[in-house]
Amino acid sequence: MASVTASTTPTNRRAANDPVAPGAPAQGVLQGDGAEAAAEAPRRNTGSLARRMMLIAAGWITILLLVGGLALNSTLTGLLTRQYDEQLHYMLTAMISSAEIDSYGDIWFNRALADQRFLEPNSGLYSQVDGAGHDPFPSNSLWDRTLKPSGKKARLEPLYYDSNQFPDEPLRVVEQTVSLPGSDVEWQFMVAGARAELDEQIRAIRSILVWSFAVLGIGLFVLAMLQTWYGLSPLRRVRLAIARIRTSGANRVTDPLPLEVQPMVEELNALLAHSETQAEEARTHAGNLAHALKTPLTVLTNAASAHAPDLAETVLRESATMRRQVDHHLARARAVGRRATGHSRTGVLASAEAVERAVARLYPAVRFDIAGSRTAVVTMERQDLDEILGNLIENAAKYGGGSVFVTVDPDPAAALCAVWIEDDGPGISEADQAKLFSRGARLDTEKPGTGLGLAIVRDVVGIYGGEVELGESEDLGGLLVKLKLPRAG
Repeated sequence: MASVTASTTPTNRRAANDPVAPGAPAQGVLQGDGAEAAAEAPRRNTGSLARRMMLIAAGWITILLLVGGLALNSTLTGLLTRQYDEQLHYMLTAMISSAEIDSYGDIWFNRALADQRFLEPNSGLYSQVDGAGHDPFPSNSLWDRTLKPSGKKARLEPLYYDSNQFPDEPLRVVEQTVSLPGSDVEWQFMVAGARAELDEQIRAIRSILVWSFAVLGIGLFVLAMLQTWYGLSPLRRVRLAIARIRTSGANRVTDPLPLEVQPMVEELNALLAHSETQAEEARTHAGNLAHALKTPLTVLTNAASAHAPDLAETVLRESATMRRQVDHHLARARAVGRRATGHSRTGVLASAEAVERAVARLYPAVRFDIAGSRTAVVTMERQDLDEILGNLIENAAKYGGGSVFVTVDPDPAAALCAVWIEDDGPGISEADQAKLFSRGARLDTEKPGTGLGLAIVRDVVGIYGGEVELGESEDLGGLLVKLKLPRAG
């Protein structure tokens, strides 16, 4: 079954699973058209990293400057207003401290107010004292106008507020309710100042803030652009390095790069190394196949040129030889191709049981015993694992004495998943064990076979990173094949 498992079975299974196998050339044409269409289609992307980073930076800069500007404007405006209010409160305190009640019950000031503007009409600084049952006592600066009290009683603390009672002259007013000795009347002292000077100072501060924050924002955005350009420069260097690989024949990216980019470059170098390995394997397979077919083709050419009488037998014999070589290299090529598509997961015990059922039909007199861990999983395609186990189990049934033991994963703690195939045959000497994995090597020429089964096992196992060893079975006394395969994580 070595040849059946290695070549016939995969071929039949592939043909059975391919409903359009007769139309393979047409399928190739369709695939070619699809590849050309995919190549001509515009490449899709998710946008520019630089643009994305600059937009994020611009958004945060704008938000932070707006919040900071509003907070600073509020702070400075409040500071200027408090300073202005302190000046008004100083004048209000001076008024209250100099106020007295005369013999008629009216209020008068025992000294003139300190600021000359109280004496100048419409000077922008005004004062007034109101009391129930008494006429308002305004400063000369009010001229023919009077201040309108807020109507609130501010006995403990002065009351500050803005007033628009004078047309075209907004006011800032401070007032306080005071009881003077010798009078039962609650007197309302008021000092008002025009807001023009205060508003002008606030406008100047705001203008400075706007220009300062605008320049700061532009500077920060330019800095963010430079940071983005400099920060993404390693990616441009990677792109240039990849372009050099394509144009100059270099095979690795060796430029020193930042820590954040180095893992990507290492993965890229690993991918390049993997591609080189695959290309080298393909060249090796092609060379081996060409060398293997060269001799049979030469024999056929010589026989045909000489019109040999046994030409038909020669053609059949050499064609069978070429077919075996082609089957062997096709098996390797399939394993390499399936390994490159990704890491598959296959249960070992399920594959061994399926192979045992197939081999038992060919060798009904052989007793099979399969045991081991049902949870053992390896990173191999199921088809390749079936092919490997099929060759080994069938050889054990063919050349053994009637008993075959299969043990799956005897040591679950080991790094590789082991599969032991034992038989009760005569075994193989150490000298012959080294020859057994050579292509075409057969120790028993009386039984049918091609001599390629174990060679295919060795090659496919090696492609997946596994190992295969030969030894002597302690339980059955025959050959022990230790198969070690990469365990699935």
